[in-house]
Amino acid sequence: MATDPTPTHGGRPDLPGRANRLGPSGEVPRRIEVDKESARQSLAGLVLTIVELLRQLMERQALRRIDQGGLSDEQIEKLGLTLMALEENMTELREHFGLTEEDLNLDLGPLGPLLPRD
Repeated sequence: MATDPTPTHGGRPDLPGRANRLGPSGEVPRRIEVDKESARQSLAGLVLTIVELLRQLMERQALRRIDQGGLSDEQIEKLGLTLMALEENMTELREHFGLTEEDLNLDLGPLGPLLPRD
């Protein structure tokens, strides 16, 4: 008679990593309690961090193109207005979600901050 080598608890097979999810009574919790506002704030911060990183990269690339002389005066004006509008929109979004510039600047440990401090 062959026996099933899979360990069980209460007649149920163990799943890999299951012990990490067990509640105090040894049962798998049915729900994870998450503060809705905290999750919203964290997600907004992450999204705005990525957008801010891209905005700064675009700004640096635009300055390089201007320094190389590859743009007309009209293109430079348009680019400047667009970048200013993006910066204003970022400020409004940060204020809407109650975030500061520093909130978006992730600390990468030994690498330093994600966003350069001007």
